[in-house]
Amino acid sequence: MVALTHIEAKIREFLKELESPLVLHLSAHLQQGKMLRSKLALSIAGESEECVRLCAILEMIQSASLLHDDVIDEATTRRSKPSINALFGDKNAIMLGDVLYSKAFSELTSFYEKYPTIPRIVANAVTTLAIGEMEDVELSCAFNAEEAKYLSMIEHKTAALIEATAYSAAFLAGKSAEEAQGFRLYGRNLGIAFQIIDDVLDIVSDSKTLGKPALSDFKEGKTTLPYLYLHSLLSAKEKERLENAFKKEIDAAEQAWILEQLKKSGAITKSVDVAKHLGKIGIEAIANQSCDKLIQIMREMIERDF
Repeated sequence: MVALTHIEAKIREFLKELESPLVLHLSAHLQQGKMLRSKLALSIAGESEECVRLCAILEMIQSASLLHDDVIDEATTRRSKPSINALFGDKNAIMLGDVLYSKAFSELTSFYEKYPTIPRIVANAVTTLAIGEMEDVELSCAFNAEEAKYLSMIEHKTAALIEATAYSAAFLAGKSAEEAQGFRLYGRNLGIAFQIIDDVLDIVSDSKTLGKPALSDFKEGKTTLPYLYLHSLLSAKEKERLENAFKKEIDAAEQAWILEQLKKSGAITKSVDVAKHLGKIGIEAIANQSCDKLIQIMREMIERDF
């Protein structure tokens, strides 16, 4: 998609405007991801200059959140390469994140006159995202056995910005307020389903494909959906065994036991089924909008292996 190159160029343009060689140097080491939010916005609103600008803003916000995420998680890699905090330290990673956030918000104001709803949608999403980050930290303190708490956290941390992307792009495309609500629901469900599949891939993918060690989420203190479902099916003694392994560097035998239980119990399949169900509801919400690209995006995000 040619527009993705234009979006990357727009981000570089925004950052050059800051006249900071240090920002340019640090940001050159950012790892480019799937650009899901950009692909989503472009599929809804088309490849206009306004949409490219919005996508650049959203990608900067996403990069900023990941920079802060890596510091919180003490992650040393991002997509198989050294993370910014590993290369330049936590302080630089946090401050670069702050620069990206603030520049994104500065550029977001350009939409206010023509599309006054869009800045509010995106700003509210970033607030929700930050709350989700705090909830994630809180949930990592101890083994969490409550599905509702986890789903609420990923709706805030991951889905909020994807939801805002679809919702904003709908207004950019000239959709009515009622039609935009359908895109909003699609985006929310895409975001939740996306995170659930990420949770599953942490378990089933090999380290090379994933770009990080398998089962690393559990070791980092994340009780994701497959572990929640497994926990509910185990005996009292097995529950205790699983809880004792939480947030620890476990040996190969214990890791093999957890992996075997996850597969044997059907917890992984059940998690994927939840993602598929959410995807189905999301697609139904835009059924009358003739959006084949969005159906494809939903399917690709759920059926992916990385």
